[in-house]
Amino acid sequence: MHNNCMNRLSTSERARIIAALVEGNSLRSTSRLCNVAFNTVLKLVPEIGLACADYHDAHVRNVRAKRIQCDEIWQFVGAKHKNASPEQKAQGWGDVWTWTAIDADTKLCISFMVGGRDSGWAMDFMEDVANRVRGRVQLTTDGHKPYLEAVENAFGMDIDFATLQKIYGASNEPEKRYSPAKCIGCESKVVMGDPDPKHISTSYVERQNLTMRMSMRRFTRLTNGFSKKAENHAHAVALHFMHYNYCRVHKTLGTTPAMKAGLTDHVWSMEELAGLLESASERQVA
Repeated sequence: MHNNCMNRLSTSERARIIAALVEGNSLRSTSRLCNVAFNTVLKLVPEIGLACADYHDAHVRNVRAKRIQCDEIWQFVGAKHKNASPEQKAQGWGDVWTWTAIDADTKLCISFMVGGRDSGWAMDFMEDVANRVRGRVQLTTDGHKPYLEAVENAFGMDIDFATLQKIYGASNEPEKRYSPAKCIGCESKVVMGDPDPKHISTSYVERQNLTMRMSMRRFTRLTNGFSKKAENHAHAVALHFMHYNYCRVHKTLGTTPAMKAGLTDHVWSMEELAGLLESASERQVA
């Protein structure tokens, strides 16, 4: 039934659904906009998510990056960790973090990973970043401690690595639920190598975090659009970054990050992105 449902959709119909999703629409609003059943959209998400993750894994490699910025963005699946029952946590509910590595020059997302925030995840993430780039790079992360060991394990001493820790001022006002503390400065720290002080920055990867919150309904704060399954959350992230790298023209670049990085020679259409599903099914048949 599942495959038949997918087979009934043409590539252009899939492209319309994907276009609605990557523009920040929820599953239900997408089903209304595209005039398809909610379950049709729900079933498309894991299919296209897996196809995008596979394509990224195979093709975003040997990237010539000079400066990389890394960060983690928080969201939750089902419920926040403190509100989830032990049974719900066993089903994958709770806090979830998306790790991202952005090339500061091409704005390419080199690596992304969805999971926890401890040292094991940091190790896996930095190992993946190291495997996708060639040449010596300058790396900037925030002050999250697990990065220190993870970067050394993944790159050895062949890296110029610095951390940038934001300093927040204490507020004199009564605590306001929706008002973050004011950032009053940043403290940079050289960890290894000889990073250029002018390029110790996480501004591009932080801007990407905002793009994720704007482009994925699941990341919108204070709504009921959050993911109910960890797997679907990861699929949505994979679709987001495939679209971001290959389809979405970056304003300051005038082209897509993938074109700027030399990974493709054209801006991908939504139909081309939707066509990854057909390529995936052809590989399964073969």
